[in-house]
Amino acid sequence: MPFTFHPQSIPEAILVEPHKSADTRGFFMETYKRSEFMANGIPEAFVQDNYSHSVRGVLRGLHYQKAPQAQGKLVMVLQGEVYDVAVDIRPSSPTFAQWVGVVLRAVEPRLFYIPPGFAHGFCVLSETADFVYKVTCEYAPTLDSGIRWNDPHLGVRWPLSEPILSARDAQLPLLEWPRQ
Repeated sequence: MPFTFHPQSIPEAILVEPHKSADTRGFFMETYKRSEFMANGIPEAFVQDNYSHSVRGVLRGLHYQKAPQAQGKLVMVLQGEVYDVAVDIRPSSPTFAQWVGVVLRAVEPRLFYIPPGFAHGFCVLSETADFVYKVTCEYAPTLDSGIRWNDPHLGVRWPLSEPILSARDAQLPLLEWPRQ
């Protein structure tokens, strides 16, 4: 089996360790195999790949895409190190507004699966980071949304206090709580 799957405190968010075969030439690893992902709780098909390059201190997020094109993501760092966060924003979920954070490093390749219905963000801990991810729905600008990175109701413990943000990310709203 080329992968080991580790559900997190929110079980639908899954850390994936690929098996790496190394020798004097370098290494080889599979980063995705649909049959194994499906057998381990990740049934979605991925339809688009994205790539970002960022410098130390950049925080991107917390982003999500609204239904009917909510995106699941499979993320990985190719170069550098990031702190990656997934926030459950499914109103009927028992883990609504809870979050999971993991460190992803190129030198210890791991993938992090963030299911549809979660907001996602990351901050760069190294000088630079190259970050790639697959998504389950194509990007739809009219459904693009987000939550402020430092929403006090979420209490995400980011490893930096003054990140470099885009103008858009600095103005994102707080999470809307479901009506009781």
